[in-house]
Amino acid sequence: MRVLLTGSSGWLGRFLAPRLREAGHEVTGLDVAPGADTDIAGSVADRALVDRIFAARGIEAVVHAGALHKPDIVRYPAQAFADVNVTGTANLLEAAAAAGNDRFVFTSTTSLMISDAIHAAAGPEAVWLTEESGPLAPRNVYGVTKLAAERLCRRVHDEHGLAILVLRTGRFFPEEDDTHRDLSGPNTKANEFLNRRLTVEDAAEAHVVALEKAPALGFGTFILSAPPPFVPADCAELARDAPAVIARYFPEAPDLYAGIGWRLPASIGRVYDPSRAERLLGFRCRTDFAAVLDAIALGRRLPFAHDPSYVSPKEAIGL
Repeated sequence: MRVLLTGSSGWLGRFLAPRLREAGHEVTGLDVAPGADTDIAGSVADRALVDRIFAARGIEAVVHAGALHKPDIVRYPAQAFADVNVTGTANLLEAAAAAGNDRFVFTSTTSLMISDAIHAAAGPEAVWLTEESGPLAPRNVYGVTKLAAERLCRRVHDEHGLAILVLRTGRFFPEEDDTHRDLSGPNTKANEFLNRRLTVEDAAEAHVVALEKAPALGFGTFILSAPPPFVPADCAELARDAPAVIARYFPEAPDLYAGIGWRLPASIGRVYDPSRAERLLGFRCRTDFAAVLDAIALGRRLPFAHDPSYVSPKEAIGL
């Protein structure tokens, strides 16, 4: 198919564009910043540009991965988030419906599921999060605008019949965490494979699968994260003594971590459950916490990206 990929210069886009081409699609990349997979420089907030791209390129499907993200909160006003994340999504949805497209994949975020209370992790047990969890009360403008965009997706599906799959991705960014500094970056990322992280390669693959499955499913929202080893019955102990729970599932973990000077999380406050994606999409992340431990045990390269020097392409050119 002739696919419009937004955010083609970003971290996900640089992995997703080649995978779409490998799957046989003709990809048009749109991004505000230049990149190897970006054909057109511009913003999804520019409706006239979006319409021109659809007409000139004969777009048949959209993978909307472009957005302003949480780290952008300190760099951009709230209106910019509304323009890009909400108006931009509306522009693409309306153009896709008008063109008679039969599928649309929207990259959302698990961040919109996190209220102030969940973020504080002050409860007596970890929160087990599924696509049905709610009520949703995002704690920042990033989450608020992504939730608004999800609701636009639902409206357009209901009104026009456009098949739309919403992918709420967990963490896959390569840079340092902008809020937690008590552990090294690789240690932090490794721990997150227990409950909230996936590799960028797995994120890209999930989008390719979603593009294929969308017409058969019609509409759906899916959490994307490495499969957690836990079950909901573990939630109370995860909050109280996460290392004990982890050691039951992975007896080798404490010694492997100690051998490289890492620490297991003392407490885990939330767990994302990606089982719906496995049931309905047939997608399961290839890299999980067991793969991390295997790499440590065998002295191999860690199976995820960590790049403290990574800078978003739009920041690199001063946008």
